[in-house]
Amino acid sequence: ISKKSDRVVCAFYIDTSFRCKIVDKHLGELCKKHYETRFIRLNAEKAPFLTERLKIKVMPTILMVKDSNVCDRIVGFDEVGGSDNFPTSLLEWRIARSKCINYSGDLTRPPVEEVKDKRTVKIQRNLRQEEFSSDSELDD
Repeated sequence: ISKKSDRVVCAFYIDTSFRCKIVDKHLGELCKKHYETRFIRLNAEKAPFLTERLKIKVMPTILMVKDSNVCDRIVGFDEVGGSDNFPTSLLEWRIARSKCINYSGDLTRPPVEEVKDKRTVKIQRNLRQEEFSSDSELDD
């Protein structure tokens, strides 16, 4: 993915995903803190060959690359609390476990026990707004 840097964190995203924007916000904070690592974003829709070759199916996916080899990946939000409301420190700890960033904390335990407020975005798709409709075929 990058030959100029020894350590790279690459976030694969799509424009239509709200969760990709959440990851982008967290990685934006981390890149200001960790100059030793190159942070990049890659639009998966504009790089289908690379996305398929790296077997990326879920968005967002974060790849950790060390010495030009993919050494670890974070797929979705399961490893960062399973919630949209995870702290940046949890993502930092998870990336540090792959040794792609310098981390001064304890790598054996996450910085937070669990995400307290597990808010998630739910998209509800209803074909009918009412539970019973008057134009049903069963009304005969």
